[in-house]
Amino acid sequence: MEAFNESIHFDRRMYAADIKGSRAYARELRRQGILTAEEQATLDRGLELVRDEWASGAFELRPGDEDIHTANERRLGELVGSVAGKLHTGRSRNDQVATDIRLWLKDEVVKMGVYLRQLVGALVQRAQSDIDVLMPGYTHMQRAQPIRWSHFLLSYAFWFQQDAMRLEQFLPRVAQLPLGSGALAGNPFQVDRESLARELGFSSVAPNSLYATSDRDFVAEILFHCSMVMLHISRLAEDLIIYSTAEFGFVQLADAYSTGSSLMPQKKNPDSLELLRGKCGRVFGDMSGFMMTYKGLPSTYNKDMQEDKEPMFDAIDTLSGSLQITTAVIATLKIRSNRMRQSLTSDMLATDLAEYLVRKGVPFRQTHHISGEAVKMAESRGCQISDLSVADLKTLHKAFEKDVLAVWDFERSVDNRCSVGGTSRKTVLEQIQLLKKWLD
Repeated sequence: MEAFNESIHFDRRMYAADIKGSRAYARELRRQGILTAEEQATLDRGLELVRDEWASGAFELRPGDEDIHTANERRLGELVGSVAGKLHTGRSRNDQVATDIRLWLKDEVVKMGVYLRQLVGALVQRAQSDIDVLMPGYTHMQRAQPIRWSHFLLSYAFWFQQDAMRLEQFLPRVAQLPLGSGALAGNPFQVDRESLARELGFSSVAPNSLYATSDRDFVAEILFHCSMVMLHISRLAEDLIIYSTAEFGFVQLADAYSTGSSLMPQKKNPDSLELLRGKCGRVFGDMSGFMMTYKGLPSTYNKDMQEDKEPMFDAIDTLSGSLQITTAVIATLKIRSNRMRQSLTSDMLATDLAEYLVRKGVPFRQTHHISGEAVKMAESRGCQISDLSVADLKTLHKAFEKDVLAVWDFERSVDNRCSVGGTSRKTVLEQIQLLKKWLD
């Protein structure tokens, strides 16, 4: 049962947060007259030594070190003697662990925000340098309309920007101090929780002690945020996997992020992208598993809550690594602009043909049908729609004139999409500037 009960093998990573919280709490106990100045100074020096042992790898675990809190308290007692027993005055492991998790998570959320900004920066840089590259845009995995490669990259940049913004909005909900709530009913020693919050970098104090010790909504929320970012990474990975196949040949991964086959020497497998796609399911599992644990708990603290940390740690570790790999893949990706251009076919300009007639005063529903008839005519003749003559098109509608030939220009088509958010050069550059401003 002892091995089944312990959590030290995974919660030890919170050693710095646990010590930081304890040092602040000792200072507050001194202010309330529970500790003398000398006792508080002794505890502070002892806690600093414990922290240094963890940081250097010298800390030795002993039987009975159930979790990071008991391990630190045991070692502190060995270093400073019986005064260590005063540190837990008015404090429960319930409010202590809730504080530790939030302290640890605050820092990790900031790191993930940095990684997201780096990824957005890499996408923006590629979008700017590859601004003139055209490619097919797809719906239903079918070629639809010509777009800029930069436009495609920026679509993901804006998803990752939204992810970063959600994390920023999440931070105040993490930075709510539970310390000073005791086991469940509150602290009887008049500790100044507002002062503790300021000292520990929390933006507010949990307003109810029952809520403070049992709330793990923030764990569920960070697991959701990790899942959403991984979902976006997975979708980007899937697109790039498809574009890297011989059938498409639009992109080629750097050797550092792909591998060869153990049997077939001609193969170059996009392992980095496949792993990114696969790890998305892992993070989803972390979220769903924790939610099933959390949903049935009665109020205040229950031992089930020990199961909050492993999925949270795993999701954050997985996401942190995935963001860094994705950024490196984008930065080193080789594109084959000629292959992208060769994949553009004039049938992708059928909508432009319909829009040509709209500009001649023909209602769009009619022009859509007429353009469809032009596509059928080209298919029946085994030619491209752009091979149809003006005379051929006039059999479909009298509004067609010689100037219709200008429709068969991919650059013109792309630059016609010039409303905000479109794929024209002007609007793509505006999107780049928008993201650059946000990054700054």
